[in-house]
Amino acid sequence: MTNWLPDLSQGSGPVYMRLADNIESAISSGALPAGSKLPPQRNLAYDIGVTIGTIGRAYALVHERGLVAGEVGRGTYVLDRADTPPSEQVDPVTLSLSGTRIAEAPANKLRFDTTAAPDLGQGKVIAGIMAEIGEQHLAEISSYSRSFPRNWFEAGRLWLARNDWSPEVENIVPTLGAHAAAIAVIAAVSAPGDKIVFENLTYTQVSRSVRLLGRRTLSVESDENGVIPEDFERLCQQQHPKLIFLMPTVHNPTLAIMPYERRVAIADIARRHGVWIIEDDLYGGMANDATPLLAAIAPDRTFLVNGLSKSVAAGVRGGWVACPPHFAQRIKVTHKMVTGGLPFILAETCARLVQSGKAHEIRNTSVAELSARVRLAREQLHGFEFESHLHAPFLWLKLPEPWMSGTFKNAAYRDGVLVDDEDEFKAARGEKVYHRVRIGISSPKDRGEMVSGLMILKRLLENGGSAYDGEI
Repeated sequence: MTNWLPDLSQGSGPVYMRLADNIESAISSGALPAGSKLPPQRNLAYDIGVTIGTIGRAYALVHERGLVAGEVGRGTYVLDRADTPPSEQVDPVTLSLSGTRIAEAPANKLRFDTTAAPDLGQGKVIAGIMAEIGEQHLAEISSYSRSFPRNWFEAGRLWLARNDWSPEVENIVPTLGAHAAAIAVIAAVSAPGDKIVFENLTYTQVSRSVRLLGRRTLSVESDENGVIPEDFERLCQQQHPKLIFLMPTVHNPTLAIMPYERRVAIADIARRHGVWIIEDDLYGGMANDATPLLAAIAPDRTFLVNGLSKSVAAGVRGGWVACPPHFAQRIKVTHKMVTGGLPFILAETCARLVQSGKAHEIRNTSVAELSARVRLAREQLHGFEFESHLHAPFLWLKLPEPWMSGTFKNAAYRDGVLVDDEDEFKAARGEKVYHRVRIGISSPKDRGEMVSGLMILKRLLENGGSAYDGEI
């Protein structure tokens, strides 16, 4: 074991980052040669007068940089980088769009990194509806959708309606899911180079898609109640954004619900500065929350987006957007341009699911199952800090010391569970660290499998240092 000690008098930023940089410099200079063992975390913490958590974070950083490796009981060793096989080369564009999830998850892992509707046998209902459509519309399902039946729009009105508010049928556009709806709106109301506002933590599939479309992203500060109006006002005054993407009811991943007064403030700022609003209500439609929608507060500039993926079935790609007056045709045409068009078989299936009442029945059953799973999760993770909502398919878990988000995700993967680290939800790079992971609970095939996965995660959380040493 080396007698090396870092010099933290130089540099700036948090101590753990300075320590990680110090270790990297020592490795580069040869002061920590390949094969040398880093000091035990507790010893180094004592020697330089910091907490073991600080040392743990620094060791995690150099591990993530590919400089060290470790095993439980053996310690942390400097890698011989010359002997390390080169990592797979990924072009910068692919890297910027891919997020932190594994592109193709192994089949032998428990998937706690998705929030699609739980499988409760609804496939049989959907198959029956599709069989009916096949018998009744042979010509339509084998050709392009050149005309949209009125029932597709009526279904959207039923699905989007909430809290005594309902959109007009003529303002609705059926889409290939909520994601496609949001992208169609952004493409329709903005131009390349325009700025789109996202919360610091958000559904980044949209924010990454925005960059692919040539738009620029801005981050707005949020707290436990959602977007902070004062920061949104500042961005509007200084950056002049074109649009803001929001999830005011059961935010992903924080589960925040924006109070009515703040919604009114955000709508007022958007109206004064000419900013369009996309209100993503995918989880809000499941929450049974009485707070008025932004679409009800500011119908003149809010595009309300919802779909079937989280509560009914993700595979049918069903979604709708309610537009401000006179925008539906523009969104409809843009949606066709960015998606290639709406398949008759899927749109008709989604419409029949909703109009027959089956979609609402499945959603109610899904919410009941999710509520039972949330209660079980609260029991299994009792004593740890996390946010949850009885009707939402995920938890936002605060990691105890010395865990970092990416390192915990790697440890969970090693033990057979896929979770999302916090970086998956960051709209832009920044220094803010949350030390959290999102745990989706809808994908396990039953409650028993869910509990098994949670027990694996709980052991990692409880073991802390020893489990952590195995990752660094």
